[in-house]
Amino acid sequence: MTDEVPKGSEPETSESLKAFGEVVKVFRRRAGLTQEQFAPLVGYSLPMVASIEQGRRLPSKEFVEKAEEVLDAFGALRAAAKHLTRKAGLAKWFEEWAELEPQAVTLYTFENRLVPGLFQTPAYARTLFEEQIPAMSDDQIASNLTRRLERTSILTERPHTIYSFTIEEHVLRRQVGSPDIMREQIDHIIELSERRNIDIQIMAQSRGYHAGLGGPFCLLETQENTWYAYCEGQETGQLISDPKVVSIIQQRYARMRAQALPVEASVGLLREIRGAR
Repeated sequence: MTDEVPKGSEPETSESLKAFGEVVKVFRRRAGLTQEQFAPLVGYSLPMVASIEQGRRLPSKEFVEKAEEVLDAFGALRAAAKHLTRKAGLAKWFEEWAELEPQAVTLYTFENRLVPGLFQTPAYARTLFEEQIPAMSDDQIASNLTRRLERTSILTERPHTIYSFTIEEHVLRRQVGSPDIMREQIDHIIELSERRNIDIQIMAQSRGYHAGLGGPFCLLETQENTWYAYCEGQETGQLISDPKVVSIIQQRYARMRAQALPVEASVGLLREIRGAR
C-alpha cells in the first residue's frame, strides 16, 4: 500500500512525536528502567520502544495506556498523546493503518498495481515519487522516501510476525524505472522470501479469474488478536474494523492463497523474471 502525501495535504510536523518520546524517556528513567527492561513490561519490542522514544513511530493507544500504568506517569502520557500529529510523508487516510502496522502479529497483503510498499527498494520507491502527478517537490520526495523506507524496517524488526504477500505477476513484469532498478527490486524480493516468517506468492497471469479482482487490500491481526483490513484507491483509503466485513476479506485472501502459485514455484518465477531482464 502507498502512503504518499497528495496535493493539498501539507505534511504535518513530527515535533509532537519527538516531544512525546522525550516524555516517555523521562518517566522511564525516573522509574530506573533501561529500554531493555521497559520493553517487555509494556509488551513491545526493543526497536519499537526505541523508535517511539526517538519520535519515529506513532504510539498506539495500547502502548500509551500500558506505559502510563508501568511508569505511573500521573496521566502525563495520556495528555501528551492527545496532541500527537502524523509524521511528514504520511497520507492522512493512511495514518490509522500505519499506527497498527508496526504492532501486527500477522500481516497479509494483496497487491495488483505495484510492488508493495514494504518490499520497495529506495530506487523503485523514488521512481514512483518522481513520476507522481501532480509533481512533488524535492523536499516532498525526500520526505516520502524516508517514510517509505522507515516502514520497511518492520520486516526485520519483527521476526516473529507472520507476513504473507500475494502479488499479481504483471506487477513484477512491469518495468518501473530502468532494467537495473527492476533487477534490484526483484533480487530484494527474492532475498526477503528467504526469511522464515515471510511467504511470497505470485498470482500467475494464466490464472484468469481469482478472488482478488475487487482490488488490493491488507489484513492484520493485533497483539490483542483483533483483525483489521485496509483498502486503498485514488486519493482515498479506508480502515475496516467491522468484523463481518473483515471476515469476508479474510475469506477472499484464503481463497487467493490457494489460487496463487505455491511459495516455491513463486520464487522460481521470480528468478525467471529476473533472468529475463
